[in-house]
Amino acid sequence: MTEIADRPTVKLRPGKGRRLAEGAPWAFADEIAMDRRTRGLAPGTLVRIVDGDAVLGLAAFNPESKIAARLIDMDAEAVIGEDWFAARLSHALALRERLFDAPFYRLVHAEGDALPGLVIDRFGDAVVIQPNAAWVDRLLPEVEAALVAVTGCTRVVVNATARVRKLEGLDETLEVVRGTIDAPIPVGMNGATYLADLAGGQKTGLFYDQRPNHAFVAGLAGGMRVLDVFTHVGGFALAALAAGASEALAVDSSAPALELAEGGARLSGVSDRFATRRADAFAAMEALVAEGARFDVVVCDPPAFAPSKTALPQGLRAYERLARLGAGLVAPGGWLVLCSCSHAADPESFHRANARGIGRADRNAQLVHSGRAGPDHPSHMALPETSYLKAMVYRLG
Repeated sequence: MTEIADRPTVKLRPGKGRRLAEGAPWAFADEIAMDRRTRGLAPGTLVRIVDGDAVLGLAAFNPESKIAARLIDMDAEAVIGEDWFAARLSHALALRERLFDAPFYRLVHAEGDALPGLVIDRFGDAVVIQPNAAWVDRLLPEVEAALVAVTGCTRVVVNATARVRKLEGLDETLEVVRGTIDAPIPVGMNGATYLADLAGGQKTGLFYDQRPNHAFVAGLAGGMRVLDVFTHVGGFALAALAAGASEALAVDSSAPALELAEGGARLSGVSDRFATRRADAFAAMEALVAEGARFDVVVCDPPAFAPSKTALPQGLRAYERLARLGAGLVAPGGWLVLCSCSHAADPESFHRANARGIGRADRNAQLVHSGRAGPDHPSHMALPETSYLKAMVYRLG
């Protein structure tokens, strides 16, 4: 890290400071006055960002990224080190300790917790750090030291495999940097037990964001047959079984994920009502339609089909197809739960795609509930992209 006196200054192009002035923490590359000196800055360099004569604050700069500047402090002279991270982490921890009675949650949700590009999930005495921006990568030792000091956690995993790292020009790594992780960690949520593989699972090992949506759907599922597509490690299925669903079929293409789901079912005491099918989700749903299968609750919780604006048209077509197949598997009077974690697909566009798909299945539907990510995934007030998760619950006629 450079000394404060040596921090470079990066200027916005004239008339391009509106988003930052309105509170957004990003400036895109086409909003920056890019000269040879600016383009030559190392990814993750801390800079003073200015708009004309006005100093806007301290930003992390990456000339290789579309998001060229991430505002990290309103004080352009702030000292960014272990103490600074400890203050931000303590503020984030206070929220989670107010919300949850056990230390299993998303501890840091990037811009939503004023730590752009940094995600941290907590699993008891273990934490998984996702450094998704170059400045976080450069300051990982300070992040780790502050995290251990604030939380008392003894095991730390750095999972630097997220797709967004490529957009930052960063390599992929996965490493246990403190303590040992020699087995999946049991996590209790909504009456069920899930197994999180921190050292080799998808992303941080578990998706905490769906916790309240799992609970809502579980409340509908008593005595019902459930199909959970893209189940990952048990997702909606285990929560529904814990709430009294008569049976659940969980579909995923990942054999390791389904093994964890089966382990969670055993720990939850619901193995006798739980079945898995390893298959491509669309192929599995088409096969179930051909078999004449019907379920009282059908859940589709896919990965992001529209991870960017350029991918949005294709992604919406995929959501429409998923809705059509899902609707064809719902028994009369049953429930269809359709989810999207694509930040590029706003709720209205996602709902319209769902409506088209349900209509193509010759079904009518009521939208009964719209869910979002849990409160341990706070949104940034000026950044709609941080409110990414949609979970729409339809009652089909």
